[in-house]
Amino acid sequence: MSFDTYIVSNYLVGSNKMDNTEIEKLENQNEETRKIQYTGGSSYIVSLPKKWIQDLKLKQGDLVAIVRMGQSSLQISPVSKRINKEQREATIEVTKDNSPYFLARKLISIYFLGFNVINISQKDGGRMSAQQREVLKDVVRRVLMGTEIIADSATTITLQVLINLLELSVDGALKRMVLIAKSMHRDAILSLRENNVELAKEILKSDDEVDRFSFYIVRQLNIAIKNEHLLKEIGLDDSRNCLGYRSIAKSTERIADHAGLIAKDIIEMEKPMNSDIVEKITEMSNFALDVLEEACLSVFKRDYDSADLAIEKSRNIDDLEKGIVRVASKLKDINEIYRVKIITENIRRVAEYASDIAEIVLNMTVQQKLRKG
Repeated sequence: MSFDTYIVSNYLVGSNKMDNTEIEKLENQNEETRKIQYTGGSSYIVSLPKKWIQDLKLKQGDLVAIVRMGQSSLQISPVSKRINKEQREATIEVTKDNSPYFLARKLISIYFLGFNVINISQKDGGRMSAQQREVLKDVVRRVLMGTEIIADSATTITLQVLINLLELSVDGALKRMVLIAKSMHRDAILSLRENNVELAKEILKSDDEVDRFSFYIVRQLNIAIKNEHLLKEIGLDDSRNCLGYRSIAKSTERIADHAGLIAKDIIEMEKPMNSDIVEKITEMSNFALDVLEEACLSVFKRDYDSADLAIEKSRNIDDLEKGIVRVASKLKDINEIYRVKIITENIRRVAEYASDIAEIVLNMTVQQKLRKG
């Protein structure tokens, strides 16, 4: 079962057009010109604007790190802001009229924001309904990676995210997602060849694992984008890549969903599919997974050329699908023809999502490609 219904949409921030004067004023707020002074016979010093210090909640005696950035710039950053270890706590107030799924969506959105401790408590001091408690616990168990229930009473449930931000990088979580999604598709085709309903049912359970890693990645990105020093700690080079990784995780999640759709079709089949058609479907599936493999390798290697090849290769999936549908149209059983079309469409979508992933890699790596040129 997919938890897409729980996923909170990305926030869209509207923007109004600004004239040049307003833009210049905004830029000036983030730029100051200060004179370098020579002191003590061996050191140079420069003062920092008071407002900046206040905005960053720094005080006298706090440490700052000075990093040389290439040949032309220096970066000054507060050491205390590099890795924030504070326990951020949030509370969800529950009323008896709240839908369990409303509460589940709210819980997931708070998890995305990076809170460490989440309290779920009845607003009026009464008890949460059995359905509310069951759905919330189910969400914790199935999709919120690293989250455990540390306190549970009739009126309150307290959750704590125990997994450390630096224990599993974004790349590491994405690799796990890809491996599970590919395994799901291979098992789906195997269950089709063997007419194995039990294996098909197991595939549906694996979908929850993919969702867990997807939600974890979103949480990581949301935390890191607010603290640029965490980006390299979780395996990213640039904050601009956060949106790309969010889209890649979403595409991988959808690839796993299509494996689940194939598994559901196999479970509903009344009789085994034509063996010749199954062989052609297997060939098409292997091709789609090869495209996915190449696209994902381009992500982890930051390889522009490999991503471009994956996009070109994905274009051939349409010919394979048309060939299978053309052969299937000669079958006598209309239901079997329909299932062939549905399964091949789900496989085609794998190649299309792989192509989407490769396109994101092009956008993420094109600047490096230009520098090399």
